[in-house]
Amino acid sequence: MRFGKNMLRTSNPALKNQTAWRDGVAEGGTGTASIQGAVNKTAMLTAVALAGGMGSIVLMKNPNFSQYAWILGIGGFIATLVVYFMILRNPMRAKSMAWVYAAIQGAFLGVLTKALDSTLASMEIAVPGGLALQAFAITMSVLVAMLTLYYFRILKPTKMFVNVVSVLTLGIFITYMVSFAMSFFGAEMPFLNLGSAIKGGTAGWIGVGINVLILGVASLWLIIDFGMIEQQIQSGAPKQMEWFCGFILMVTLVWIYLEALKLCFRLAVLLNNRD
Repeated sequence: MRFGKNMLRTSNPALKNQTAWRDGVAEGGTGTASIQGAVNKTAMLTAVALAGGMGSIVLMKNPNFSQYAWILGIGGFIATLVVYFMILRNPMRAKSMAWVYAAIQGAFLGVLTKALDSTLASMEIAVPGGLALQAFAITMSVLVAMLTLYYFRILKPTKMFVNVVSVLTLGIFITYMVSFAMSFFGAEMPFLNLGSAIKGGTAGWIGVGINVLILGVASLWLIIDFGMIEQQIQSGAPKQMEWFCGFILMVTLVWIYLEALKLCFRLAVLLNNRD
């Protein structure tokens, strides 16, 4: 996930390749990156992700597509990993490849959102606006909140801050990997699996608490991302690197949306069954 030897300088893995930032000018970039440019690129990639998500939701209505959705989802997951590490290896590729990452991740999240919506529908649970709208609203709210906290320097990506968030992220990553391995043997990680919400009871609410914690950790990565992007822009990074800035923010926003989506699902099930 997001780890490196010098976390103060390389907190986001997509920012590890410092040489690529310096060499960007020599590869054809003109001018230097700006905050506004990075914001614009992030907005464009977000729009692509939204289009991918809406497209996959529409396709999920086709029975011929939906029965192969999870196979395609696995393929998409592998594809995003390939694209992700290709961009990490050479951030200059972000201009041409970040679109692919955004589209595939959007499609994956769209399929997952539709699947969870269908699960709620089968349980006769109605969610105002649907899970997608609620999760998106949470994601945007988190983005605005973190940007505000960073702008007023209420939260700053200090060395201690980065180290704590990195350790928490490593713990989450290991937990997810253990849960994934357990699934091959028909076992579930207590509280982490969405099934705990369906079963209800104390376990379901503990799952909500864990979900909120993970969402919080994911949100804190925005502070680190903002700091690293600002640092690189102040150092005169080439304008082409605005795409890279958009990419690293997209990585974090995807994680936040995923956790927000799961949280909305858990709460919808638990609040419906509380009586």
